[in-house]
Amino acid sequence: MIVWLNGTHGAGKTTTGALVQRLLPDSRVFDAEKVGETLMDITPGLPDTDNFQHWPPWRPLVVETARRVLDYTGGTLVMPMTVLVEEYWREIAGGLAAHGVPVRHFVLHADQETLRARIAGDSVLGPDSPFRLRYLEPYAEAARTWLHAEAEVVDTTHLTPAGAALRIAEAVKA
Repeated sequence: MIVWLNGTHGAGKTTTGALVQRLLPDSRVFDAEKVGETLMDITPGLPDTDNFQHWPPWRPLVVETARRVLDYTGGTLVMPMTVLVEEYWREIAGGLAAHGVPVRHFVLHADQETLRARIAGDSVLGPDSPFRLRYLEPYAEAARTWLHAEAEVVDTTHLTPAGAALRIAEAVKA
């Protein structure tokens, strides 16, 4: 099974994912961003884009990598990865379904004020990361139009990563 943690940058996916992994027996974290980083390392580079998810190979490579890892290890993959383009999510979810891989899709949600405060205090990319700030509106749009309807929403506005991880792990185990 895959436990996909979606949401915008600053919602706590990476931190929560590591905590979920500790709560689910026989689970591993797979960050699909590493697939994008591999594509970014190709020289000469692939066509310019502001997001590696726009490269058509990224999505099927994520599906193929995840299913191959699960075929090899069994258990659960916890995948913290923002996907805000509905077409891309459908391609990934459909690809996994075609291989019989069940997916529990969670969205870590926080209100805009909380997200901005988290991004302002970000110690990973630095305060007020333009990259993270750029995704606040696309996230809000995806949440309004399709994303929240396609996932189990965990509101992290007043919830610690440990609290979010516990809710997700309990939901998966139920």
